[in-house]
Amino acid sequence: MRVGTGSDFRSARRASTFVGVTQGAVAAGHPLTAEAGAEVLRDGGNAVDAAVAAMLMSFVTESPLSGLGAGGFMLVHDPPESILLDFFVETPGRVVGQPSKDLVPVTITFEDTDQVFNVGAAACGVPGTPAGVVEAVDRFGSVTLERLAAPAIEAARDGVTVNEQQAYVLGLLESLHEHHDETRDLYTADDGRALREGDVFRFPELADSLEQLAEVGAQPFYGGEIAARVSDWVLERGGTLAREDMAAYEVAARKPVRAAYRGREVMSNPAPSSGGVLIAYGLELLDRLGSAGVGEVVGVMAEAQKVRTPAFEAELIEPGFMDRVLAPEELDRVAETAREASLGPGGTGLGDALGSTTHITAMDGAGRCASVTCSNGTGSGMLVPGTGVHVNNMLGEEDLNPLGFHFHPPGRRVTSMMAPTIVLEDGELVAALGSAGSNRIRSAVLQTIVRLVDDGMGAQEAVDAPRLHFEEGVVHAEPGIDDGALSSLESLGYPVTRWRRRNLYFGGCQAVTRDPATGELAGGGDPRRGGAVATA
Repeated sequence: MRVGTGSDFRSARRASTFVGVTQGAVAAGHPLTAEAGAEVLRDGGNAVDAAVAAMLMSFVTESPLSGLGAGGFMLVHDPPESILLDFFVETPGRVVGQPSKDLVPVTITFEDTDQVFNVGAAACGVPGTPAGVVEAVDRFGSVTLERLAAPAIEAARDGVTVNEQQAYVLGLLESLHEHHDETRDLYTADDGRALREGDVFRFPELADSLEQLAEVGAQPFYGGEIAARVSDWVLERGGTLAREDMAAYEVAARKPVRAAYRGREVMSNPAPSSGGVLIAYGLELLDRLGSAGVGEVVGVMAEAQKVRTPAFEAELIEPGFMDRVLAPEELDRVAETAREASLGPGGTGLGDALGSTTHITAMDGAGRCASVTCSNGTGSGMLVPGTGVHVNNMLGEEDLNPLGFHFHPPGRRVTSMMAPTIVLEDGELVAALGSAGSNRIRSAVLQTIVRLVDDGMGAQEAVDAPRLHFEEGVVHAEPGIDDGALSSLESLGYPVTRWRRRNLYFGGCQAVTRDPATGELAGGGDPRRGGAVATA
């Protein structure tokens, strides 16, 4: 990668934060990502086509957060059916059971707090995004993958200008990227400094691999030359990602988890991931409480945190798990506890403050939608030469390995907080959303739904609204949360951290809403992550 003086790959003149259209809308974490999807809608593609085009563009515009070495989930609503495509990272180790080298801790300074992230070859899991892209297009697409990938390929070669939000993320990750020559070279300028706002980022090796993906599908990434290069690179550096692990990977189709909320039906990411289950749990509790004030929301977040025990994590893969967690009689009991909101002081940790994830929501005029969340973690630093693949670090993410590192057997999906979500009213699609932000995904999605349903806000207003998050006994609150309510929580023994400004710590929620009577669409792009909406 070298810095040039060129302009953005393409104009994002149609990107905006609020729209009223009937042909389609895309909300994403970067204006060019949203525009790539909207352009497909204008050309007659459907919501899944748009989501795939946007997803591929995000590999370029948000390359530290996503890419060909990442994993994710796509919740597709094609009336009247909804299905969750799980292409998240899988645990390797079929051949090499344990890594020969340890995880590498890297300290990243976030605001006033140092956070430790584990990277290196031992952190690498089996990527899922190449398989997920092909599966989505094969099942639901109406446009060729060559057409959908073309804008991203051009952007990777010609370059995109680093904007303010991406420069901030690159600054946070600079110490990680400096650990390896490949990532350091990709994200530095000719004079050796880290890329900053206004520089042009190019990723030609990614362009080459995207061309292969578009022309021949996912095979090179799981059983061909790219798979061999990725596996050999990681194994030589002490990881466990063997060719056999790559070859065994498959996308899983799952039934979404469902929750009732204020007469609506909410669907999200099911087990074996935890995020969607915890969102459903929280919404069911709020529905029983009858209101969603600051106290009720914090009480529900506290109960959701308490239910996420080691047993919860261990039992996610068991049949009937979601039925037990969401059993009406159990929810009735827990709602009474949440109503009392009787929680004492706890710890002060922030967990994973970065949350290296990105979300895209695409909706078309026919009422179809695709809500897709992808993540590379912070990246492992294993950027494999000649492939454009920066392998994820999911085996080293503390939030995703609560039972301990290298605990899961080979072939097990890594659990995730990622939760692409849709909302139906009388069977009609009324909203689709999702968020970045690691542990804050569940609180960002829950609060955005509350703003849409309880408060009657529009999509952008709901995404912009101030958020709070409960983590390790501490309430974190953005400016704009009622200070009287926060003081009341403090009087009950809750430590409250009042943030000085809106921050990406609280997630990056991208949402599109739909009026079923008129077909009018409205989108909300999260300013915490540089989000934008593009229309068709």
